[in-house]
Amino acid sequence: MTETLSDSVQQASFRSDVTVELVKHSASDTDVLWAARVSTAGEQSLDEIGKDPERSKGLINYLMRDRHGSPFEHNSMTFFISAPIFVFREFMRHRVGWSYNEESGRYRELQPVFYVPGEARKLVQQGRPGKYEFVEGTQAQQELTGRVMEDAYRHAYEAYQEMLAAGVAREVARSVLPVGLFSSMYATCNARSLMHFLGLRTQHEQARVPSFPQREIEMVGELMEAEWAKLMPLTYAAFNTNGRVAP
Repeated sequence: MTETLSDSVQQASFRSDVTVELVKHSASDTDVLWAARVSTAGEQSLDEIGKDPERSKGLINYLMRDRHGSPFEHNSMTFFISAPIFVFREFMRHRVGWSYNEESGRYRELQPVFYVPGEARKLVQQGRPGKYEFVEGTQAQQELTGRVMEDAYRHAYEAYQEMLAAGVAREVARSVLPVGLFSSMYATCNARSLMHFLGLRTQHEQARVPSFPQREIEMVGELMEAEWAKLMPLTYAAFNTNGRVAP
């Protein structure tokens, strides 16, 4: 039986989460040490590669505290991230030390997976920009948000499918799709660029400088942070101890 346009729209799915997968890495605390010690030890700094970095915890903390940042760049982490498009548009404001490749609406038909906030997502903004807070929404607001967003998504995707069925190019038809559509990308960074990202895009009790990120990009940041903390525990501890300010 041939699938109708309305059948396709009914297959739309809605998510309140994001996903982050560490797909490859070359990152350890030792990378910081040999990079730092070349300034005084020259070629002998290579001896650090096989040593236990725990013995040099103090050096990592010193570099972080006094903001000697370049030794934290000699590593690499590549993440595969699935999140709403509006998260990626904020994400790509981070340019130094980052590389991105995102799925393309020009070259593939985009799938009907959309973001709808979960019950834990605070819905109501109070105060003015730069000095505001978010508070819980009412049950009625939560129900309204879910219903209106899902209806809008379905209508938008139906319009997209209608144009594709009529032979309109994907790069034109995608214009009707909302930023709540899920996309995916590879993002590659080093520890220094990741620390800068986390300093701006997460809230944390140890942060010296307060940040007010949108919750959805903070969710991505928290998942990336958890992966990085396992790879470079001494660097991660020094980052927190010194106020979560990138060196």
